[in-house]
Amino acid sequence: MISDATVLYRIPENVKTRWASPENPGAEKGAGGKTNAGRKGSAFFPIKAGETKTLAAVSNTGGTVRRIWVTISDRSPRMIRGLRLDMYWDGEERPAVSAPLGDFFCHGMGRMNAFQNAVFSSPEGRSFNSCVPMPFRTGMKILVINESGTDLAQFFYDIDFTVGERHDNDTLYFHSHFQRENPTQLQKDYTILPGILGQGRFLGVNIGVKADKNRYGTAWWGEGEVKMYIDGDTDFPSLCGTGTEDYIGTGYGQGCYANLYQGCHLADHDKMQYCFYRMHIPDPVYFHTGIRVVMQQIGWCSSETRDVLKKCDPPILRAGAGSHPVDFSGANGQSWNGLFERQDDWSSCAYFYLDKPMSDLSACMPFDKRWSDDP
Repeated sequence: MISDATVLYRIPENVKTRWASPENPGAEKGAGGKTNAGRKGSAFFPIKAGETKTLAAVSNTGGTVRRIWVTISDRSPRMIRGLRLDMYWDGEERPAVSAPLGDFFCHGMGRMNAFQNAVFSSPEGRSFNSCVPMPFRTGMKILVINESGTDLAQFFYDIDFTVGERHDNDTLYFHSHFQRENPTQLQKDYTILPGILGQGRFLGVNIGVKADKNRYGTAWWGEGEVKMYIDGDTDFPSLCGTGTEDYIGTGYGQGCYANLYQGCHLADHDKMQYCFYRMHIPDPVYFHTGIRVVMQQIGWCSSETRDVLKKCDPPILRAGAGSHPVDFSGANGQSWNGLFERQDDWSSCAYFYLDKPMSDLSACMPFDKRWSDDP
C-alpha cells in the first residue's frame, strides 16, 4: 500500500477532505461552485504568459496532497514544457518540486500519450494525473507559472487533499528534480538525480530520450546501465543495472507498453524518440545519508548500423577503458563488442522522498534550456 487512504473502512480522527479547483481555489468549506449561481461558472482560468497562479494553499495544519488532475486547452510541446509546477511544504522559501508540467506527469519531451502506472496516468493522452501521496506538517502551496511566452486560454485542475493529520516523525516529504542535457557529455554519465544528503527513498524516474539520428542513424542508444550511489559510495555504486531497457523491465530494445511500475509509453522509432519510466514501489530504494543516480551513455553497433557509424566525424569511441576510436577496417573492428560512447538529448524527472521539506538541489532550469522546437 502507498497511502493510508487505501484502508477504505476507517475514518482517521479529525481528518477532513478538501478540494481546490477553479470553482473553489481556496478549498474552503461550503464555498465551491458559487459563480454563475452555481451553474459551472468557473470551470477553468486563463493564464497569461509570465503569470503565476496559486492552485492550492493551506497553512497551520498538517495534511496530505492525495491527487492532482490537470488538463489544458493548448497541449503543444511548447506549452507542456513551458508551464512550470512548483510545490512548497511547511512554509519553506524554496520549492521541493519544480518541474515542467508535462515532465512531472510522465509526459516527457512535450509529447502526450495515453498510459497508466501506479502513481501517474493520462487515460486518453489529454490530461495529467498524479496520485502520489505528498504529506506536509504545517502547510503547503502549489503554483503554476506560465513560462512558455504564450497565453493559455484554459487551465482546468483539481487538487484533492486532506487536512488535520498529525504525521509521525519518520514521515518523509515528497520531492522531484527535472534535468536535461542536450547533448549529454561524451564519456560522462547522465545525471538523473544529483547528489543529495539526508535520509529518504528514491521513488522513481520518468526519462525522455531524443537519440541523435543525424550522427548515429538508427543505432541502439540504450546500452547504458543505471547506477545508484547510496550512503557514501564513491567510485562504484551499490546498485547497478545491466542496460537502459533492462532497467524498465524489458530487453533487447524497447517498444510501447505501460505497466504499473515500468513502461515505455512513447517509442517513436522513426524519429528515434522515447519516453519511459520506472517506479520503485514494490522494490524500494532506501538511503540513509545520501544518494546520487546516473545513467551511462552507451550505444551498440549492429551489422545494420555499421556503415553509418563508420562515417561518423569525429570517429565514435569504444566504450571501456581508454575509449579508443573504433577502427572498422582492422582487427580493432573485428574484435570490438559493438559498444560505443554516444551523446544524445536526455531529459528526466526524478521523484523521491526526503526527511526535510527543502533540498539543496538547484532550481528548475530556465525555459530556453528545457525547451526545444523539435518535438
